[in-house]
Amino acid sequence: MKKKLKKKGKKMNTELKTLTINGVEYVQKGCDSKPAEMLEGMKYVIVRTFSAGVFAGYLKSRAGQEVVMLKARRLWYWSGAASLSQLAMEGVANPDSCKFPDVVDRVELLQAIEILDVTEKAKRCIEGVKVWKI
Repeated sequence: MKKKLKKKGKKMNTELKTLTINGVEYVQKGCDSKPAEMLEGMKYVIVRTFSAGVFAGYLKSRAGQEVVMLKARRLWYWSGAASLSQLAMEGVANPDSCKFPDVVDRVELLQAIEILDVTEKAKRCIEGVKVWKI
């Protein structure tokens, strides 16, 4: 949302991208939906496997259904996203209720069945979830 304001005869442009109401942050549609920053040319993605679960991290390589990820985090349980698609675009609305263990340096995943590009906003959200431990 852009507004033009006049201040003492001068035009001033302001741009509102986020708004917080009662502790809930609302983001302008399309705002911050750019792809997440890359790491040495590697995209930040979410990978769903057939039986090993879901991981978020940097996609180093893919050969058929075999995927190697760096700085990957297992997304064991999430709250506040209806699907992985929403999680990849927006992150989660309830980060305190999520169960994401710590990052591993490298993981080789077999039987990857879905790879989703992640936005910068969702990446920050995933990285911001407190490490879940027992």
